[in-house]
Amino acid sequence: MPYKIQKTCSEIAQLIDGELIGDGNAIISGLNRIEFAGRGDLTFYNDIKFAEFFNNSNASCIIIPDKLFNELETNPNTVYIKVDNPYKKFIAILNKISEENQSVNYGIHPTAIIDSSAEISEKSYIGPYCVIGKNSKISANVVLHSNVCIYDDVIIDEGTFIHSGVILCNETKIGKNCIIQPGAVIGADGFGFIENPDGSYTKIPQLGNVIIADNVEIGANATIDRAIVGSTIIGNGVKIDNLVHIAHNAEIGENTAMAAQVGISGSTKIGKRNRFGGQVGIAGHLHTVDDVSIQAQSGVAKSVLKPGIYFGSPVKERIKAFRIEAALHQLPEFISEFRTLLRKLNQIPGFKD
Repeated sequence: MPYKIQKTCSEIAQLIDGELIGDGNAIISGLNRIEFAGRGDLTFYNDIKFAEFFNNSNASCIIIPDKLFNELETNPNTVYIKVDNPYKKFIAILNKISEENQSVNYGIHPTAIIDSSAEISEKSYIGPYCVIGKNSKISANVVLHSNVCIYDDVIIDEGTFIHSGVILCNETKIGKNCIIQPGAVIGADGFGFIENPDGSYTKIPQLGNVIIADNVEIGANATIDRAIVGSTIIGNGVKIDNLVHIAHNAEIGENTAMAAQVGISGSTKIGKRNRFGGQVGIAGHLHTVDDVSIQAQSGVAKSVLKPGIYFGSPVKERIKAFRIEAALHQLPEFISEFRTLLRKLNQIPGFKD
């Protein structure tokens, strides 16, 4: 277990406002899924499909839904905590344990290379081999893990946590309480070229920047390109998974979430509270309205102007797309039946197909 835990079951029940059933003095030293939890572990049970694991669990403490408690076969050696939503309460415990284990010593590692014009808060941490360029500003409670590379004129606001290997290019602005996972590249040149008559390309200078608002999380090896002019903008509360690419001059509305390998083309504007499944691709210069969900591997070739759930390539409203898919699955049988019918018709004197 990567985190240190030493709590009694009573302390955990109090933390999540749950009803304790069993020995409140039992000590919890680990967290695990119900399939693998053993003595000393805390886990949760929330779905009847895991009933087999619940019945055979050796966990010391299980968080359970209060509405199911009377239907469950309990173990006298196990402590139970009744709550309304075990999964959410378990997440609350994870957050608490994470907070308790995050201890950062402020300071600058001696191997860091920092330009003399940079402003570094005394309440920040700059890890080994970090590089910070001219006129960049690092605010209080910012953490830069090892090998973070920050170009010139970058601003990072309070409470942001940046993991190893992240690169922030010129004039990138990062808001408060953001998390940037290892290997992300923010502010690299967008894919901008003019094709010449002979088939060669002339590069279009990328002179804009990237602006990341507050409470944004960016996954490992994600890439967000700087604008040609102006800014590529990521709104408040946006969650971006690993290996997502957002092209130049795109705008992502607040509280939008994107799963792995989503691609957003240049100058596309995404509305608020959009949800994109893995490998969704969106063509350039389009826009989506607020409250749009697009399911995995869908392709968006024109703007989405109505809230709802969409699927397919090109995308259609989900119900329509599923009906089309169902019809396509039946197509081989339809063709076979058609050919059989055609053969019978051809046997009728005077019929020609």
